[in-house]
Amino acid sequence: MLHTVLRRRAGGESVEQIQPDLIIPTGKRKGRNPSVTSIYRAVAEHAKREGLKSADADASLRMPPARSSR
Repeated sequence: MLHTVLRRRAGGESVEQIQPDLIIPTGKRKGRNPSVTSIYRAVAEHAKREGLKSADADASLRMPPARSSR
């Protein structure tokens, strides 16, 4: 799934455009779409593992602000 996200983002698509096409293959949420936040987290973790500081910064810049529960 991460490979698909990275490839499509490189092609200019936003995470919000990609998210509806992704399906979780296993586990409790099998068959559902991952949340946009989960996708951003996976991209940021990948960038950190690969040492891609610019990709990590890019992911955090495009992430929508967290909502307050107040």
